[in-house]
Amino acid sequence: MPESNLQNSIAKLEKRSASFRNKILKNSAAKKFFAKSTLLAYDLRQKSSRILAGAGLVGSLLAMPMPQTPSFPTEISEPIKSVLSNQQKVLGNLQEIIPHQPAKITGEQALKVEKLISENTSIPVKVELEGQSLNHTIGYTGFEQHLKRYPGDTLAEHDEIQEAGMAPGLGAFGYFAKDSRDFSTKTYLQEKYYCVVQTLYLENWNTDYRQLKDWYAFRKMLVVNPVNGNAVVCVIGDAGPAEWTGKQFGASPETMQYLDLNKGPRKGLILMLFVDDPENKIPLGPVNY
Repeated sequence: MPESNLQNSIAKLEKRSASFRNKILKNSAAKKFFAKSTLLAYDLRQKSSRILAGAGLVGSLLAMPMPQTPSFPTEISEPIKSVLSNQQKVLGNLQEIIPHQPAKITGEQALKVEKLISENTSIPVKVELEGQSLNHTIGYTGFEQHLKRYPGDTLAEHDEIQEAGMAPGLGAFGYFAKDSRDFSTKTYLQEKYYCVVQTLYLENWNTDYRQLKDWYAFRKMLVVNPVNGNAVVCVIGDAGPAEWTGKQFGASPETMQYLDLNKGPRKGLILMLFVDDPENKIPLGPVNY
């Protein structure tokens, strides 16, 4: 075989090898397998000049049919597909319903949001609960500091995101536990996943302060990022922020991190709903769709 024909044959063989290799490497399991072996002949061009000495061998190889891509176990299971489907369903519908600016939703709009969230998270939520409603259902939330959980609590005792620092004073509703001996997993999670709402701007806050403070203290809420669908069940741990900040809510470092609002300006628009959980069955923390 003339030298030019041999080179053309080698080039065609190399092209076919590369195509086959790319198909295999689209499967993550195969990619991991071949990464640990030397079976992928990246130096095919150099080796072929020594191995393919005879034109008959080249012809035989070119005549062989393309092997079928091997089947490897998939890494995406049906439960994961279902989770993504539910979250996308919430996102798609929620983004059609709510405005992308601070607002209080009422009436039919509120009913649609409650139904959508409750059906897809199994968490019963309300825009208005027991006659109480916030001035904003949708608003901007800010990144807050850690709060003191009991007398003598220090920043070093907080196991995550210590760079957020510790608030100099107590939250509006005091300590989460009366002392270190009373500090439990429950109170640990309450501080870890706390949120801040503007109770001080409620119309009847000054006249019904005692009653409202007890009702709102550590009240369970659902916070949803309407941009990505991430949601967290938290408790009201403080009152604020001030109106001049341009924010209507606040959230703990861990809550903001899960909502993916802990970077850049550390601020973002969120949906804030009451969790209707009189028997305290809904756990605090990130929501699993």
